[in-house]
Amino acid sequence: MGEIKVGTSSWADRSLIASGWYPRAVNTPAGRLAYYAERFGLVEVDTTYYAMPAVETTAAWVDRTPPDFTFNVKAFSLFTSHPTPLSALPRDLRPAGRDDGRVRRGDLPPETYEGLWERFREVVEPIAAAGKLGVLLFQFPPWMGYGETAKRRILDIAERCRPWRVAIEVRNGSWFEGDNATDTFGFLARHDISIVSVDMPQGYASSIPPVLLATAEPAVMRFHGHSVAWESGDKQEKFRYAYREDELAQWAERLRDFARETKELHVLLNNCCDGQAQRDAARLAGLLGPDLGWSARGTGDQSIRSAGSVLAPQSRTARRSPVAGR
Repeated sequence: MGEIKVGTSSWADRSLIASGWYPRAVNTPAGRLAYYAERFGLVEVDTTYYAMPAVETTAAWVDRTPPDFTFNVKAFSLFTSHPTPLSALPRDLRPAGRDDGRVRRGDLPPETYEGLWERFREVVEPIAAAGKLGVLLFQFPPWMGYGETAKRRILDIAERCRPWRVAIEVRNGSWFEGDNATDTFGFLARHDISIVSVDMPQGYASSIPPVLLATAEPAVMRFHGHSVAWESGDKQEKFRYAYREDELAQWAERLRDFARETKELHVLLNNCCDGQAQRDAARLAGLLGPDLGWSARGTGDQSIRSAGSVLAPQSRTARRSPVAGR
């Protein structure tokens, strides 16, 4: 029997606040998180990708959510090889003599890079100490293809995060080509790292097939939608997509099956544009819940408990890839 937790990627982006999903009276950061946590049991923190919040901020998030609430925390962009604005670095860790522009890991002295990791762990610690940390999510860029160098990079990251759980999302199809797929899944399973399954636009260099496979606990599934502007649009256009009822119904069936492969499954809607993720997450939760007679938190948009089953049809060939230690 597996537990399925449903939520969205962010609870405070500007388009969500402007969409009217929050009642007018819910107009403070504390109020919005509390309102969200009444309706969902899981959220992905995306602000940590763009900058390091204060430790006091993450401690406040813990205080504003129920005891069984779960945060998945997205890793700082610099850790996943993304060019990062200097302004995103904590002021005391910015290179001397530079005030703007973007940097990568190689642009920084080793002590600065280590300092960023130390600061990130400090930010995460209040969430972990409260038992509310799900996974640390590392989303790698499309240019990071399959290979030994990339695998060493993933291992370095995982070791820096222990004993916290790590999930990785790749955006390069080479990880899933031919024998690479078997090696990818086996490598992650041996090192107890979760692969992030995705639903996303297909046909692009960054496209990953919708393979449902658990390589570690918890399993993680992210829904990006199917915007035709995936590689050409801005952030709003890239994720502007509303899932149809039949799409969600098919996914609900597959997710119930998938949950039988794992003890815990995190399902996150990332079509974050004008509150669509929250609406679709609520609909998906409703499709999952009533079938098995789950009681709903608040309006029914909460975390869900389920028994699931097998892998999706696309992933049956990888079914023998074991989850390490299980």
